[in-house]
Amino acid sequence: MLQVNNIEVIYVSVILVLKGVSLEVGDGKIVALLGANGGGKTTTLKAISGLLVTEEGAVTDGSIEFDGHRLDKMIPEDIVRIGVSQVMEGRRIFEHLTVDENLYMGAYNRKDTSEIKKDLDMVFTYFPKLRDLSHRTSGYLSGGEQQMLVMGRALMSKPKLMLLDEPSMGLAPIMVEEIFEILKAINEQQKVSGLLVEQNARAALQIAEYAYIMENGKVVMDGPSAKLKDNRDVQEFYLGLGSIGQGKSYRDVKHWKRRRRWLV
Repeated sequence: MLQVNNIEVIYVSVILVLKGVSLEVGDGKIVALLGANGGGKTTTLKAISGLLVTEEGAVTDGSIEFDGHRLDKMIPEDIVRIGVSQVMEGRRIFEHLTVDENLYMGAYNRKDTSEIKKDLDMVFTYFPKLRDLSHRTSGYLSGGEQQMLVMGRALMSKPKLMLLDEPSMGLAPIMVEEIFEILKAINEQQKVSGLLVEQNARAALQIAEYAYIMENGKVVMDGPSAKLKDNRDVQEFYLGLGSIGQGKSYRDVKHWKRRRRWLV
């Protein structure tokens, strides 16, 4: 479904951020994109969704293909129309609008008005709390409720692929679990594929079939989630299961920092 082919991204014609990134998301699959802050994960999502233009960024090499379309040659609104929707980091809601109004904004580009109400009911089946809050001003919702709202709003665009940027950020563990369970249900029942950027590697690897790890603008490791969960470096760097720093000398810690550059 989605193929990112060796793309390079530059901001303001000067700053090279992505340095030959390639990845795939198959039809009906959830794929995780992991890595530390500043690794290029969000930039990768914005390259796919076309939102680089809002930050003076551009794909300067490589290509991005989705369902027979070259996304790197399209404007953001057309990318949404063909079925790619991004849920941005930080729960970007329209705070002064009600929950219902936010959800209807997700369907702004749609012409099949008779189907929009059905999809609104579908969103409420996944997020029943939003039905109870439908007339509430969105800025007064809790963090978890706002995250549900932005995911529901993305569903209202009738996506084939959802790009999710840090959906667990700032949420209590029990809410993180609920959000990821809903995401998995949407994937299985609505056949919506997902590219999931997450720092909560443990949660992401639980629902993703495949994962990529980024460092410094490059993909440095990829593989089935089950395989990555058993990888010693992934366990130490992202799952907190290693012994690095416990009874280690300063020299050992320096060696760990060098090894973290993923010399593969």
